[in-house]
Amino acid sequence: MRMRDSDVRAALVSQVLAAHFSQPDTLVRHELGIRAGRRRIDVAVVNGEISGWEIKSDEDTLARLAGQVEAYGQVLDRATLVTTPRWVDPATAKIPAWWGVTVVETIGSAIVVRELRPSADNSEAVDPMSLAQLLWRDEALAELRLRQQARGLSSKARHYVWQRLAVVLALDELRAVVRARLKARSDWPGGR
Repeated sequence: MRMRDSDVRAALVSQVLAAHFSQPDTLVRHELGIRAGRRRIDVAVVNGEISGWEIKSDEDTLARLAGQVEAYGQVLDRATLVTTPRWVDPATAKIPAWWGVTVVETIGSAIVVRELRPSADNSEAVDPMSLAQLLWRDEALAELRLRQQARGLSSKARHYVWQRLAVVLALDELRAVVRARLKARSDWPGGR
């Protein structure tokens, strides 16, 4: 049976991520936009860190994987490739050692999820500007106002607001602010 994105995603959610849905301080978000929406993480979990899962089903190609690896490395504390047996070897050869690898396969009539390699910590490599871009402009501006650092930015484009936030906040503080703001959103297009 060829595994589609929806098959792999359903297995990932039900067998790996299900526990996160009942945790009050955790957000599970499908299709989290990064780099001002130019890239999307298939599934992101935001709690004490920001983790992402990239799905490669039998119907996918690896054409975008190199760009995804670069972009994810700038914002994620951890990343995991979730794929089918078809892509395990070629995809694993294209991802860095800090990425985890999980395979989803059909055994008999069951869909089985197996972790082949756990993800490792990437938090020291996170880029402050890329991380700041996870915030909406008004969220970033509000954080700057709290710190009396918003002067001259009220009418500026979001890029300038993110840039100031990335400079003003230490990386650990920026991480905490971004996680808190993402988890607090109630009016997120597409739902939480």
